Amino acid sequence: MSDLILEIHTSALAAMGTKPRPFLKVAAALGDEDVPSTDLSEEVFCARLATDEANGGALTAAWAKALTSWDFAEEPNWPTVTTARTEERRMAVYDRLQLGDGVRKALDSAIPVAKMPGATVIAPEHTPWYTPERAAARTFYWQAYEGKLRSKGWSEAAIASLHEASRAVVERLTDPEQEARRQAKGLVVGYVQSGKTANFTGVAAKALDAGYRLVIVLGGTLNLLRAQTQRRIDMELIGQENILRGADPADPDALVGIDYVGDDEEWPEFVCHGGRPSTLLAFDIERLTTRDKDYMSLAQGIKALEFEKGTPTLPLYDPANLHRAAARIMVVKKNKAVLTKLVNDLKQIHGILGELPALIIDDESDQASVNTSDPRKWEKDSTERTAINALISKLLKLLPRAQYVGYTATPFANVFVDPGDAEDIFPNDFLISLPRPEGYMGVQDFHDFESPSKTEPRTVANSQEEAHVRGIYEGPDDRLQEAMDAFVLSGALKLYRADHGVPGKPFRHHTMLVHESVKTDEHAALALRINTMWHQAGYTSTEGHDRLAGLWAADFDKVSQVRAAELPNPKSYDELRPYVSRARQLIAKGGNPVIVVNGNSDKYFEQLDLDFDRTPNIWKILVGGTKLSRGFTVEGLTTTYYRRTARQADTLMQMGRWFGFRPGYRDLVRLYIGREESLTKTTTADLYEAFEAICRDEELFRQQLAQYAELVDGKPQLTPAQVPPLVAQHLAWVKPSARNKMFNAELVEIRSPGKPIEPAAYPTDESALRRNTERWRKLLGALASEPVAFTSPPSADGTPGAKFSALTARVSHPELIAVLSQLEWERDGIFQPHLNYLAQLDGTLAKVDDWLLIAPQLAKTDRVEAAVLNSAPLSLVRRQRQAGKTAFGRISGLEHRSAAQRLIDAADDPATAPAPIGPGTGVALLYPVVEAKAGADLSAAAGVSHGKANPAKLVIAFTLIPPKSATDSSRRLVRFQAKDSTHIDAAIVAAPTE
Repeated sequence: MSDLILEIHTSALAAMGTKPRPFLKVAAALGDEDVPSTDLSEEVFCARLATDEANGGALTAAWAKALTSWDFAEEPNWPTVTTARTEERRMAVYDRLQLGDGVRKALDSAIPVAKMPGATVIAPEHTPWYTPERAAARTFYWQAYEGKLRSKGWSEAAIASLHEASRAVVERLTDPEQEARRQAKGLVVGYVQSGKTANFTGVAAKALDAGYRLVIVLGGTLNLLRAQTQRRIDMELIGQENILRGADPADPDALVGIDYVGDDEEWPEFVCHGGRPSTLLAFDIERLTTRDKDYMSLAQGIKALEFEKGTPTLPLYDPANLHRAAARIMVVKKNKAVLTKLVNDLKQIHGILGELPALIIDDESDQASVNTSDPRKWEKDSTERTAINALISKLLKLLPRAQYVGYTATPFANVFVDPGDAEDIFPNDFLISLPRPEGYMGVQDFHDFESPSKTEPRTVANSQEEAHVRGIYEGPDDRLQEAMDAFVLSGALKLYRADHGVPGKPFRHHTMLVHESVKTDEHAALALRINTMWHQAGYTSTEGHDRLAGLWAADFDKVSQVRAAELPNPKSYDELRPYVSRARQLIAKGGNPVIVVNGNSDKYFEQLDLDFDRTPNIWKILVGGTKLSRGFTVEGLTTTYYRRTARQADTLMQMGRWFGFRPGYRDLVRLYIGREESLTKTTTADLYEAFEAICRDEELFRQQLAQYAELVDGKPQLTPAQVPPLVAQHLAWVKPSARNKMFNAELVEIRSPGKPIEPAAYPTDESALRRNTERWRKLLGALASEPVAFTSPPSADGTPGAKFSALTARVSHPELIAVLSQLEWERDGIFQPHLNYLAQLDGTLAKVDDWLLIAPQLAKTDRVEAAVLNSAPLSLVRRQRQAGKTAFGRISGLEHRSAAQRLIDAADDPATAPAPIGPGTGVALLYPVVEAKAGADLSAAAGVSHGKANPAKLVIAFTLIPPKSATDSSRRLVRFQAKDSTHIDAAIVAAPTE
């Protein structure tokens, strides 16, 4: 029996497309055609929604798809001034649908607004061509890809987010039907292991639908990585019919040379279009590479790259030819020899290349991470990178209608650091920073960036570190056995959950990564040690089970009860014990639980049998790490043991292997990491803190980009060409220019109305520290000796804010600027863009009357207090500079910063009366910082004598929050100037000759 209400609702929503329209009118028109008596009242609608989940949820799913697409539309083609992904946008949609209050409440309950951030787009103004109407006119491959994602369990919010992010890329490419040649170049910044492949597959689908007819994907440096990418695109976009190309899947002879059909157990899950696309009013895709074969020199006169034209007298890019022509896709290893073959083949093709709309997608465009303070490593890696970029440059010259889109996991990308490296592929047209994906386990899940008040005990409920991180300290116990036990236990818990209703596909692979050294001979010794430990661990003995039971009770049970209460968890170890046996057997399958991964050839990886796509189950301990650092996804990674030391924090791409999607087992993820690793004979490194410093910098930079991405009077206030000087503010070692090239943009001013300014690059030289402290003398002396009480705002869950006391003073704006303008810094000019802004708050840009100085006093019983010059006794604050850098990390305490922000916000809110400070008053937090490690005698480190600290041992650190009124009507937040004003629009210019 058909469900007429579901049919009418689905048809009505489909008929609306990208524009919400009065629902009852559209539905009634459709209902009249079929069954005029169908009850379309809101009462029936609400009743159906209330019982829909029990009946399969089809009606809710149809509305979720439509509402979410309208919620997420960044540039809707219907009139609204609302922001995407907000309650206001949803209300505007309901208004256009003309729904009553009852239905609105029912839909809100069933389909809440997904208030996730969107992509950050940094781009100059562009000519719109990819309008909603143009995009909706041809959607064959996007709809196929969208359907595949939905069948994989993607939520409507995740699909809508991908739709908008990929649309943002495609709309900034050149119109493939355009007569004039124009190459757009851009960069997309994702997160480590965050699904960048999903984004560029979406971009490829939309670009193909729009008219691009050659897509070149530059994959990894190993064929295994290239094959992973090829398979994903074949499975989720190209589809069975394009792979078979008319071959009968039931005829073994016809399948000779066709991949997947006979040897891939997931072949039935490949996209099925329902027929050859060319017979369905779409176009076919011809693959120029396969799973097992990279690009090879084409034979038969390069016929594979000859494009047919239905109307020979018109160019290929003419719509009459373009949308009937088959497309070509190749996934090419990023290798000098392979790319040279491709370039040489293209040179043999004449005429058509000038008419061919092409898209080059450069996956993992950073061949070397810039997260290193060692310029020598950068220069060493630049040789291969330069060779690859030279070949990409040749491709772009041979394909004058080609567009270039690079993908990277770091916003500190190569192209923003080395102007010589970037010249041909600089992303002049757009920089897009993708939002953190739904379900992603990233840096915020391992570090307490904004942790609870330090007076509040840290628990597995409120601390990411307590839940997931296990430190390795100096001593006889290196916790390797414990890490192996955690690996066995987490495997057992996965099997338990799979037997108790949790879908088992995410548990197909289960891996542990051990990374201690870069030396291959040490890998072999470590693998032997782990193998010996495994066989001596007694996982079948009473002693072994007792040890596992203790770890389960002390660690896993506590974390899972708090962080995965909705998932099945055993009530006792005895209930888990049978699954421990099964996990042990899976890990030890083949006689050895360990695989060493330190080769760098395709042949080496093939013999490891480490193909996560084609191997049914990989339950192993992997020893190595560096060779898996570029694009290779370690599936099922649950336990990481990391002790690799370096002269500086290791690169994000190397260290962040524990990031990714962990559906059904994120509570089981454990990171064992060295906290006191030997660096030199006399120094140690805390790898966890070193990594946190890198990630914190990147997160702050992403926030900075999002802040500057806001349009001012409809125009961008930041373009990609102006990003390099912002990057240079974060990377101390970056030189201002290459030998003969330099970035043209120079950062002049950063405005921060109502936002914290917290510099961290204070001098290390004691004489400079003494001079800086002396410059604060007058203001320190103004601090009252009687403390004032402050309270930070309550947390989101209603927990009361932290209370603290502080010494305070009111100082005039000129008095504060007089101090700030004299301060010395570790890097010349690092504070100047902020100072240029602050100096104009004398009435030139805006008027700030005075500043409230707040010197927080610590409440800890072991606090150290001392006078600084002529001040009352102040609480000395212990801080350390970031590993491998001269700058500190976050200096201000969260509770102090929150309380200061609360004062600024209240001054700007008319509802707050009387406000503690006026709208023309800024707030400055002051900290006498002592550089000392945890446990070190703070008083001795500060040189305290007779109650006074040594000025040469202190950093007078500060956090400034200007009032929200401290800006002009333009609302511009950042200002640049061109070093070479004769080429004002150029990102890279010739460096002046000496």
